[in-house]
Amino acid sequence: NRAAAFLITAQAKGLPNYLITWRHLLRISLLPAITVAALQAGILFSGTVITESIFSRPGLGQLLLSAVLERDYPIVQGVVLLIALLYITINAVARWLIVFIDPRLSIL
Repeated sequence: NRAAAFLITAQAKGLPNYLITWRHLLRISLLPAITVAALQAGILFSGTVITESIFSRPGLGQLLLSAVLERDYPIVQGVVLLIALLYITINAVARWLIVFIDPRLSIL
């Protein structure tokens, strides 16, 4: 929202429009984008099984599918653990970026 109080204050201070855009507007606009991108990582990982099966590409999805069909439970557990760790890591990095961009959102 370009009519927010901090943007009006920045204009009143005489900052050029490009500085207002880069320093103030972009920082606030990045927060929802980072959150959505981190949440979409789970959908991205879940789609690998279907995508790799359709296009016959080797990867984690095809490994998981073949392990499930062959009832190779240790490999299934390993792949699921790896995907869960990747998802947790991506969300932790996203949370760190959000706190870095806006320190008011940090939780003790």
